Parts: sequence; structure tokens; C-alpha cells
Amino acid sequence: MNYLNKTVLKSLEILQYFKMKPQLSLKELEELSQLPKSTLHRIVLTLEHQGFLKRDSDAAKPRFELGLTLLELGNLVSSHLEIRKVALPYMEELRNSVNEAVNLVIREKDEAIYIEKVDTSHPVRVYTKVGRSAPLYAGACPRVLLSNLSDQEIEEYFSNLDLKKIGNGTIQDKEELYKAIEECRLSGFTVSYGELETDSAAVAVPIRGHSGTVIAGLSIAGPIQRFNQENIEQFVRQAKECANSISSQMGFR
Repeated sequence: MNYLNKTVLKSLEILQYFKMKPQLSLKELEELSQLPKSTLHRIVLTLEHQGFLKRDSDAAKPRFELGLTLLELGNLVSSHLEIRKVALPYMEELRNSVNEAVNLVIREKDEAIYIEKVDTSHPVRVYTKVGRSAPLYAGACPRVLLSNLSDQEIEEYFSNLDLKKIGNGTIQDKEELYKAIEECRLSGFTVSYGELETDSAAVAVPIRGHSGTVIAGLSIAGPIQRFNQENIEQFVRQAKECANSISSQMGFR
């Protein structure tokens, strides 16, 4: 365990103490942590600065409680867990219908994160791990998230964009990417060929939350040879039906 950072561990332990009591004074934290006063003060002030702790300004002596940063992180985790739970049975139903892998992806800053997947029974398949990340410009599911950002967000994204080749079909021209985004916005889906893995293909559609904003992307993915025009039309239709069902369960009307 020598690779663990002791200061970080102590900071996390301090946050754990608030499970016992919603507000704690510095003296109480000192007794619980057994840390030197100067060390404890530095850790507490750092946690306060980052929003993990909040000072009660009404108390005569400094008292602290958990801050809004933890609430924001908790809400983020909760929303991801909720959409995974809601989406999974619909994803399994879609997989059973098309017999290709089905992925669920969310946006995290300038990346797409794969948070759920169900595999095909085909021996030849596209392997994608839950937790994998990809740039928003590459692949059908990441690009469906990019396409549903506001114009201003897309302009900001493009201002620092370096299009790097990942698969043999990765888009490497900004004008071509702009065109793909516009096509996705008009049609409500996007298709990729070999953008993240050579010889793979995918179709993707957006999933919306109760406010109408896109909260995730849903894709059907597999080897490129199984994605002919007829199959793609079928995949798009069924993916949209699946995404609409999930969106409805997430409160979108």
C-alpha cells in the first residue's frame, strides 16, 4: 500500500467523519483524526477551498459541514446510475432484436465515456469495455453527443480541436466534421465506419432527459461487413425506438 498518498487518504478520512455528525468543529476533527493541528488546518482549509467542506458562518466557533461539491458529484453519479438502470432492459431488448452490440455513452467534458454495454452472440464482434473513453469527434456515439451541443459549445470545442487519427476512418478534416454534425442534427442519427476501430461500424442516436437536453447516446456497433445500407436503415429505426423508450422513462415528453 506504499503507493497510496497519505495526505489524500487523511483528507478522505476527514470527509468520512461527517457520516457520524452533520457538523464538526476543528477540535472535534482534531480528536477524531489525531492529526497535528497545523496539518489538520491545512487539509480542512483545502477541502473548504475546493467546496468539499463548508464553514458555518453563524457558529461562534468555526464549524464545518459537507459542501456542495460533494452534492454535485453525488448527483452526477446518481444520474449515471439511474440512466444505466433505466436503459439496460431496453438495450438488452434491442440487442436481442438486432444481434449486435449495444452501447450507452455519456459526455464528460470533451470525451465520451462508455457506461453500459450488452454484447452480441456473434463470435465476430466489436469489443468495447465499460469505462472506455473516446474523443467526441470520433465514432458514432461520441459524435451524437457532440452534435447535440449548442452552437457556442461546438465553436469552443472546435477552437482547441486537434483531430488525431484513431481508426482508418477517423474524420481528420474540420469541415467534414462540421458537415457530419449538421447531418446528425437534421436526421437525428449518425453513422461511423472504422473511426474508433478499423473494420468496425456503428449507428448512434441521442437519449433525452426530462428537460429535452441530450443526456446520453445509444449505439449499435459491429463489424463493418454486417453494416450494409439495408441493415443500417433497420438499425437506425430500431435504435430510435429504443432511445425514445429510454427518454420517455427519463421524463422526456
